[in-house]
Amino acid sequence: MTQGLEHRTDALIIGSGAAGLTLAIKLADFAKVIVIAKSKLKDGSTYYAQGGVAAVFDEDDSIDSHVEDTLIAGAGLCDRNSVHFTASHARDALEWLIGQGAHFDQETGSDGQHRYHLTREGGHSHRRILHSADATGKEIQLTLQQQARLHPNITVLEGFNAVDLITAKKLDKSQSDRVVGAYVLNRASGQVETVRANFVTLATGGASKVYQYSSNPDVASGDGIAMAWRAGCRVANMEFNQFHPTCLFHPDARNFLLTEALRGEGAQLKRPDGTRFMPGIDPREELAPRDIVARAIDYEMKRLGADCMYLDISHKPAEFITKHFPTIYERCLELGIDITTSAIPVVPAAHYTCGGVMTDLNGATDLPGLYAIGEVAYTGLHGANRMASNSILECLVFARAAANAIVEQLDAAKDRPELPLPHWDESQVVDSDEHVVIAHNWHELRLFMWDYVGIVRTDKRLQRALRRVEMLEAEIRQYYSNFKISNDLLELRNLVQVAELIIRCAMERKESRGLHFTLDYPELSSDPAPTILSPR
Repeated sequence: MTQGLEHRTDALIIGSGAAGLTLAIKLADFAKVIVIAKSKLKDGSTYYAQGGVAAVFDEDDSIDSHVEDTLIAGAGLCDRNSVHFTASHARDALEWLIGQGAHFDQETGSDGQHRYHLTREGGHSHRRILHSADATGKEIQLTLQQQARLHPNITVLEGFNAVDLITAKKLDKSQSDRVVGAYVLNRASGQVETVRANFVTLATGGASKVYQYSSNPDVASGDGIAMAWRAGCRVANMEFNQFHPTCLFHPDARNFLLTEALRGEGAQLKRPDGTRFMPGIDPREELAPRDIVARAIDYEMKRLGADCMYLDISHKPAEFITKHFPTIYERCLELGIDITTSAIPVVPAAHYTCGGVMTDLNGATDLPGLYAIGEVAYTGLHGANRMASNSILECLVFARAAANAIVEQLDAAKDRPELPLPHWDESQVVDSDEHVVIAHNWHELRLFMWDYVGIVRTDKRLQRALRRVEMLEAEIRQYYSNFKISNDLLELRNLVQVAELIIRCAMERKESRGLHFTLDYPELSSDPAPTILSPR
């Protein structure tokens, strides 16, 4: 596999969540695969997903209904073809996952037959969410990990950061451009290694770490989006950052998400005085789409000067709560909150990046040989707001589609002449003597993104944010050129790039739609279109 510091493989997959591991397993019968994970294999967003996966399993439900619900939640910006493609392949993808060993909760019907217990979440008109109690992501992640580790054609490299993509044109300007590999940082040795691959797939997740408050794990730093942009790929709809309405408000659990399934099963949002506020906001009350619920919580907090609002499911039987939400019950109890008797303090937090690297329905990007799947990608599925439990579904459906597309090209790729890949050159750089620069810039970036490019925006706030991000970019470029790279420097470099893309997309959208709400343009445009940025 290794020749010096060069790894060779047919397909390199950057990211180890539901998207990356599904692709690896589907490809491994036909090709050699390397999967790199920035930290441990499970440390991405998939493992922490609570709610479930949307698919039509109920005979009273339909694919058309799933499509229409998604289009409504997407606020007029979804691509209908992408939505239909995803919904129509949902059940096959779930049945494949079940075949890999994933277990979802079941119940016994009045006819005595066992069937999957389907829950309902915001935006859905039917119960169509398959789940494994309130730890669905953990079940999916561990199932896929087990299968990936067993396959002889899959090599897993944990503790590796992708640095940048290597393209043919960068090596030889006379070449037709395509991806030929990537530089990766071995965090254990501190050395940058080279991976040669005919196909590279970005499955790096989203960029919610760009905000001060996020429900995401620390690895969600927009790496794939930034790398694809630097390699010449277009991005779209980066202004649509989903803020999950209900993240636990507690100093010892800043990233702990409270699944939307709580509201699906009757939990109510309340002010500190115990009164509800969602009935006066939207006829769907607590089951309104996430952008509406998050703005309502944000508004009430600012109006009252309150640190948080409250989510209350204590009116349900204690046995029901502990059976359906054991993870949340136990975690809250550790923090002194008994959710069977008390309301839970909640705040909105950055949760999901609805935009990303533009792809087709096979996950292919603008750069030949480069694919993007999962949260890193813009497929047109989510539009201006992602509907609950369509995220892991997108990972599964598009990973399977990408696998089919890559398999069809494997033979032709093997006949392509190899280009020499230069090793990483760090002869002109030194160890940093001022790590405080990274820490300071990191804090500044996340703070002004939260204050100026958060749940509610204005032109002035966006202009302030753009000025600050441009200054940070210049400083980080200089720092990157002079010092040896590290995990923190790579993540900061990528987050600053993604922050600029978010700001520029937000500045182009002169309306309020879905997750993008601006006081300067509160009305909907009559002719909405995706916001597309091109580096070329």
